[in-house]
Amino acid sequence: MRWKPDRYGIALITLILGYAFFEYYRPKPVDWSDTYSNEDKIPFGTEVLYKLLPSLTRNKTLESVRLPPYNQLADSVSSERSTYLFIIDRFTIDINDQNRLLKYVADGNTVFISAYYFEDSLMQVLGLEAKTYEPTLKKDTAKVVNFVNPVLKDPKGYLFLKDDGTNYLKVIRRGRITLLAENEKHDPVFVRVGYGKGYFYLHNLPLAFTNYYVLDKKLGKHAFAALSYLPEQPVLWDEYLKQGRFENESSVFRYIVSQPALKMAYILTIIGLMLYMIFAGKRKQRIIPVINPPVNISLEFVKTIGNMYYKKGNHHNLAQKLVFQFQMFVWERFGINPQNMTDHELIQELKMRSGIDESELKDLTLALETEDFNPWNATRLMDLNQKLEKFYERISKGY
Repeated sequence: MRWKPDRYGIALITLILGYAFFEYYRPKPVDWSDTYSNEDKIPFGTEVLYKLLPSLTRNKTLESVRLPPYNQLADSVSSERSTYLFIIDRFTIDINDQNRLLKYVADGNTVFISAYYFEDSLMQVLGLEAKTYEPTLKKDTAKVVNFVNPVLKDPKGYLFLKDDGTNYLKVIRRGRITLLAENEKHDPVFVRVGYGKGYFYLHNLPLAFTNYYVLDKKLGKHAFAALSYLPEQPVLWDEYLKQGRFENESSVFRYIVSQPALKMAYILTIIGLMLYMIFAGKRKQRIIPVINPPVNISLEFVKTIGNMYYKKGNHHNLAQKLVFQFQMFVWERFGINPQNMTDHELIQELKMRSGIDESELKDLTLALETEDFNPWNATRLMDLNQKLEKFYERISKGY
């Protein structure tokens, strides 16, 4: 069977390939979404910091965590103290995770959280509150932040222009709280809170730890100075609160939907397949050729020869051939040999086998008599032909 191209399939493949080439060669726009993911190279991802973090902790173990704090700390069997590090836009956890983190710190471990929003219940336990300034009409509201420690303090401070500068921390209950950094209004943006045998470090500017600022020659110093407060011990880097629970570190579908070009190509493929199912999914089959009914060559030959005899006026000879044709028909159809039977016997056999009336059969046998003294003219020949045609027609209809 010869293969024929499917125009719908070709159009779909051409569309997908064309879009893929277009997306591959066109300039890629900068993705400014703040994912804080250690796998993202975009400006507000944290891949750079994640790779540099072991050098800050003197090559201590660094583990990317994709479990809730409750599960991660409950499953941990290590007696070595460690640091749980959270860098995220909104730090929201349930009461079970919160209680597990509090016990974790009370046992002498460290939790470092950099976020714009903190869980209220946790902040109340620590004697703090996450606050925001009243919105203003000013286009640029970013504020200079600086460390309190003279060793870490920068002469001009740190100005993160991509941050709106509206977030800060407020101390609502005095306790084991140490101010580490503040903004230009002298409101806290980085504090240390003692809890049990360990410490909470709460930082209010997570953008400072993203690729965009860590790679900046001046502003990158802020992230390293803030993390210098951490003890030299293994670090648990949280990815669960950013991306949720995954069985594997990588997922093909997750990667596809995370890339704009692949995501659009995936959507186009789904749409294309749906259109293909609608317009080209019908059952297909080869065109059925028109087959003309078989032509009875013998009958055509007989008619031709008959016309020749009729035109020449040889009616007797033509009558003999009509009679011979009748005898052959009866022989083939009923198994009767008229030549070996009398007219009466033939009539009785045909009457029994065909159901035709005896009078009609007698009339037919009389017309078939060719050896008589009556001349065969055109009228008599036409009469014989009509009676034979009538006989054949009735036999074909089941009489």
